[in-house]
Parts: sequence; C-alpha cells; structure tokens
Amino acid sequence: MKFLIIRFSSIGDIVLTTPVIRCLRKKYPEAEIHFLTKKAFSGIVESNPYLNKVITLNEDIMDTIEILEAEKFDAIIDLHNNLRTLRIKQVLKGIPFFSFNKLNARKWIYTNFKINLMPGKHIVDRYMETVKAFNVENDGKGLDYFIPEKDEVNSSEIPFSHTHGFIAIAIGAAHFTKKFPVEKLIKLCADIKYPIVLLGGKEDFENGLEISAGDPVKIFNACGKFSLNESADIIRKSKLVISHDTGLMHIAAAFHRTIFSIWGNTVPSFGMYPYETDYKVFQVNKLWCRPCSKIGFAKCPLGHFKCMMKISEVEIAERTEIQLGIK
Repeated sequence: MKFLIIRFSSIGDIVLTTPVIRCLRKKYPEAEIHFLTKKAFSGIVESNPYLNKVITLNEDIMDTIEILEAEKFDAIIDLHNNLRTLRIKQVLKGIPFFSFNKLNARKWIYTNFKINLMPGKHIVDRYMETVKAFNVENDGKGLDYFIPEKDEVNSSEIPFSHTHGFIAIAIGAAHFTKKFPVEKLIKLCADIKYPIVLLGGKEDFENGLEISAGDPVKIFNACGKFSLNESADIIRKSKLVISHDTGLMHIAAAFHRTIFSIWGNTVPSFGMYPYETDYKVFQVNKLWCRPCSKIGFAKCPLGHFKCMMKISEVEIAERTEIQLGIK
C-alpha cells in the first residue's frame, strides 16, 4: 500500500495529524506513507520516523499534481479539505480519496448565532475517522513531535538562573484576539515566583522585551531567538507551559507537558484543546459575543475585548505556583 496524507498548514493543525500518521504506520508497517504540506511547515514532519517522504506544495498546483501522479498512490487521506485538495481529487480521479469533514457550516452557526452544534469530539478523533476504512484505530498515545539532534537546545543557551527548572509562556498567536494582552502578561509574570522563558516568533520580540523588563533575570525573552524545533525543545524541557490557542500549545501536548491554556475569541468546543495531556482551560464563560470567529481577528470586533480582559492573571499565577508546588 502507498498512502498520501495531506495537510498544508499550519503548525498546530499539522501536529494534530500525527496520530493518524503513527496509527496508519502501525496498521501497515510495510506501507509507504507520504505527507504533502507547504514548504514553510515541512520541518514539522521531516523528522517523523513514521513517514517515508515529505512532499512540498508548489505555487502552481498542477506542478504538485504531476509529482503526485508519478507516485501512484493507492489512497489519499485529505486532512485539509479545501479548494486545492479538491483540485487534486478532480485530477487524480482513479485514486480513493478520504476527506476530513471540517464542519464549517456548524462553526459558522456557532460563531454567528452562538448555537453549538459541534459533535463534542476532539479534532484528532475526527481526523482518525478518515482512516476507519483501513481498520486503523487510535492507540491513545497522543500527539508526536520529533526534534532532530541538531536542533536540541544546549544548556548554555538558557540562562544559568533557569537551569534548575522554568515554565514556558508562549506569548504569540496568529491573530490578536487569540493573544493575552501584554499588560496582563506583565502582571502574570510579575506574580509568578519562578523562572520564566517567553516563547514566540520575531514578531513577538518587542512584546517579550516589554514583558521581561520588570525582571530580566527571572524572565528570559526567547522570542525570535530560536527556531520552531528549538522552541519545541525548550517546551520539552519546561516544567509547565502557559499558552494561547496556538501551535506551541499542541507541541506542548505532544511532550505531555501540563498546559494552562488561555482562550479568547475561540473556544475549546471547536475541538482543538490540548490532546491527551494534563491541562486547565482559562476562559470567560457565558460571554454572549463568544466565539466570534473560528480563527481570530486583528482586533476585537466590538472594541471591548472582554474575552481576554476578564480572565484573571492573578488566578493563573496562583494556579501555576500550586502546580509547581511552591505555594
């Protein structure tokens, strides 16, 4: 058998596909399993030992389709299900196609009318439904994330003050309405009596500077200083992870870290909460305007941003110290 799994983006969504890869491999140990994704995200799966090959998406979809045609796949597992994968399906007519149901209509109803028709299943379990036809079962071992040795973070790259333990706080997100406000992060970090590493991309560096300014010894601003795999290794070495609804949250789940998960305009009931790990959700319940989007916005559509502003950073700090056994 020769399988192709498709998931173009993004970080968290690709990490969430890893149980499908692993369980398919377990069921068909001799099969060839290929993974199609965007080049920017290929590093997430390149070191996955359950894959034979990673194929990257070309700008011209027909160039990619030519590559796929030459591979002669027996089945395609479409975990993205968009116009590009529809085009692939139309051209590769003779190959069985098993597509993930994104439930976009239900999400639209939820965000516009606040009527929750979601099935109450984690997205991983819904991903797994695409391989039921092959008698593949979920092994219950959670998510995978494989870090090549070259991307492991040396202890010398972390401040000496953090060598006996630290918590990781992922301060970034693709959309503003998924981010805990900087002023609340400043208060949160000030209240936590434990070494902290701030994680994020280069675009988060200035916010990281502002947050760490109050105590640069306790708070190490690592935003933009490490690659994704290196940031994943920092998460793997942490005692606890505090994160928004982002890719780093799912990477933390892959390493079975305890996660304090902060939710703004999105909601866990979309099915993308931390998977198969210990976690606690911090969110504003029964807020009439929430969820307002399945993804996020550049600013609060109503201007008040209550979904984040009403979350207590004091409670998160207290729970953090209790979890670490220092209170």
